[in-house]
Amino acid sequence: MTDDLFASIDALLARPRPVDDLPVPAERERLRKAGEYTQEELAAALKTRRETIVRWEAGTTEPRPPKREVYIRFLATLALQHGTVEPTEWLCRAQAAGLVRADSAAAPAPAPGAAAAPTVPQPAPAASAAAPPVPAVPTAFGGGDQTVVELDRTAAGELIAGPPAPCVRCGRATPYRAQGRPMHMGGWCTPDTGATGPVQTGPTEAVASPVRSAPAVDRQARLEPAGASAAALEALAQHPNTAAAPATPTAPAASPAAPRRAASSHPAASSRAARKALGRKPAAKAEGPSDWEQAAAARFPAGPLAVVDVAPTGRGLVAYLADGTQAPTAPAGRTLAAVVEWALEARLGSPRLHRHGKDGDALVVLTDAALAELGLPAMGRDEKRDFVQRLGALPKTHKTVKQLEKAGWLLTQRGLGPWARIYRTPEDGRRQCVQLCIPAWGALASGGWTIPDSLDAPGLARLLGTYATRVLTPRGSTAVSGLELVTALRPPTKAVRTEAGWTSGRVEGSRPKDAFDPAPPEVPDVHPLAQDREPGAELVTEAWDWFRELTDDEKKTALYAVGLDVNMAFLAAAGRLTLPLSGPVHELNPLFDKAIPGSWLVDLSHVETDPLLPSPFTADGSRPTGPAWYSTVKVAYAVELGATVRPLEGWLRHEHGPYLDPWHKRLRQAYLETMAALGVPGDLADTDPLAFLDAMANLKATGDPAELAVLTAIKQTAKGTIGKMRERPRGHGYKPGERWAALERPTWDPLMRALVIDTATVNLHRKLRKMAADTGLHALAVLSDCAVFAAPGPGALDILTKPDGTLTTSLRLGVSPGMVKHEGSRPMAEIAELIADDTNPARHMKADGQVSADE
Repeated sequence: MTDDLFASIDALLARPRPVDDLPVPAERERLRKAGEYTQEELAAALKTRRETIVRWEAGTTEPRPPKREVYIRFLATLALQHGTVEPTEWLCRAQAAGLVRADSAAAPAPAPGAAAAPTVPQPAPAASAAAPPVPAVPTAFGGGDQTVVELDRTAAGELIAGPPAPCVRCGRATPYRAQGRPMHMGGWCTPDTGATGPVQTGPTEAVASPVRSAPAVDRQARLEPAGASAAALEALAQHPNTAAAPATPTAPAASPAAPRRAASSHPAASSRAARKALGRKPAAKAEGPSDWEQAAAARFPAGPLAVVDVAPTGRGLVAYLADGTQAPTAPAGRTLAAVVEWALEARLGSPRLHRHGKDGDALVVLTDAALAELGLPAMGRDEKRDFVQRLGALPKTHKTVKQLEKAGWLLTQRGLGPWARIYRTPEDGRRQCVQLCIPAWGALASGGWTIPDSLDAPGLARLLGTYATRVLTPRGSTAVSGLELVTALRPPTKAVRTEAGWTSGRVEGSRPKDAFDPAPPEVPDVHPLAQDREPGAELVTEAWDWFRELTDDEKKTALYAVGLDVNMAFLAAAGRLTLPLSGPVHELNPLFDKAIPGSWLVDLSHVETDPLLPSPFTADGSRPTGPAWYSTVKVAYAVELGATVRPLEGWLRHEHGPYLDPWHKRLRQAYLETMAALGVPGDLADTDPLAFLDAMANLKATGDPAELAVLTAIKQTAKGTIGKMRERPRGHGYKPGERWAALERPTWDPLMRALVIDTATVNLHRKLRKMAADTGLHALAVLSDCAVFAAPGPGALDILTKPDGTLTTSLRLGVSPGMVKHEGSRPMAEIAELIADDTNPARHMKADGQVSADE
């Protein structure tokens, strides 16, 4: 019996394993761009369509013979000219199979006076009896050339990487480490008995070729089936300017993995001379993704998510990927467990956003039809037959839950609900987890999502895929996704190697993994720390809700009231904002320091501000009446206005940094990309203000509904993230003074929320002061980030135009967060009525008649 088992294992180990003979998808695109070829040129040379090239570079489909071999030859030729990234075994196989010309990396003679170009790796020549013996390359660890050193790994089994440094074996740069020293992975620079000859790896070094054993394949036989495609592609790879050109050698660029040595006083002389000789313009320099980013992206060729629907034939299921295309394979079977297995086999998921972060789990969205096909109930009120929204999850006795358990899958404490997380216990540090989204159970009916009713399954996949690409794969509501984005960009811990072994270390600039309590003045009234707090001893931070009476001049000359809204005010305030990274320290009579985030008990009632503008120190815009708690931002603004401050107490954070800056940058870019997709580019307001105002006015009427939904989701993500930092208890049965689940999140910190809101308030007050100085106009009402002005006409330019005819930059028209757009206009008679009724007119300025809510 034991012998049979050993024989079975030996047979399993002897089975040939599939190998990758193509680089990772991201590297395919990078190599093509490095050679300055377009997708159209490559498609024409291969006699295929551009869409096919797009899919190859995205990894959604793979080329098939005979075009596969020709495509490999194209990429391998470019890799020898421009260098490639790890893993590099595919290039070795291409060389071994004879798919690369012997002169692929040959360079022309340099122009007179030009420096010699650095040597790049050459393909291995055919073995011959006269060939010199291959020199052995000993390892850097004192052993012979047969010594194998395992690369350093984290406790989770992931490779340790650092800044690229010369490999101790071959000298070429590598990010990976072995015993703490730079070392290539996969035996790339280790001598191999299967090598066919020397490979030049640098200006002065020659080492054995890293080519591993591969079946001998006749090069001509591999290329003959491709016919004209092979010849055209060979011409394209060798001659960048045309698809077919006479044989002229091209000058290679230095491999990014090779050590560089200056051959003249100007390192770029040879590169410029070679390009000049070829009549080519230098390509624009663009910083490409790092090694860990490329490796992370290569792990998920199918993209972040899939929408599963019933096939058009009515039989079986189909899956639509993030770009709306149908997946090459579909879930087999009619059980939820089969769908989950398929999602992992299809390699759905999203790459990590930080070197020390975690990859995003696959997201599977089930349409209503797929839900019924899988035997899951619709939403209703019958607890035995339907999904009851009040309960939040299916009963544990439901057959689908039982099927998942039988297949070895587990559910979180939330169970199988609208946003379910299905996972297995990790093995060997490998995570197996799939996120489920069920719109029929209300997953996308609220929480910041505004999905068009007429959207089909491919359209829903594109919509959610766009959000996933620009922001993050959805994890629930937009607020929850926003918090997940914060942690994804600022992971709390990383694996650190010490003399005692691996341990968990803090990531610089991040908050600790474990939550800490804020200061008593900062918490809401139901928090345990607030139960013994004296009345009035609370840090009150809310957005403005203020208005005033009209002046006599405004009543006489102004016919309209015009509202201006600040784009993504809270998001704009978070950029480079100093935020706490540690718990509070209580100090008496502290010396104020604007660089330290915290809460300060100080009297600001003596600070003079413009009476026609709201006070920046209170939520209702009234003047302070005595000592109160303020955040660092407001106290610093009082100092900016010329006040002398003497805090009585302080709860200070001496460890701090721009914690939300990466979150701000990613959401800002997502917002700008979405606005550009809707036809409002970032520079439109500067080049044509009227065209910008028209485009914004017609945005909802003419914009793509899916892009509009993405835009709303991005806005709600920014707003919801800030709100979650002071999330109050939810649900029935809560008693004040008890802790609730949100308090255990490291991102639950009311001071962070206060600092962001106060920064937005101070920024707007500063702009309103400058607006009054530029145009003589004072805001008559403010609601959060919307300011209302008395104007002679109904247009935004009626209040933004200075007396000299130019536009003011105090409130600047534009798309970017922090700039303003036209909120709406109302006749001044209606505004006077609202004020008389003690109603803030800024709440009723929207052009579509909607009533604005407090932020």
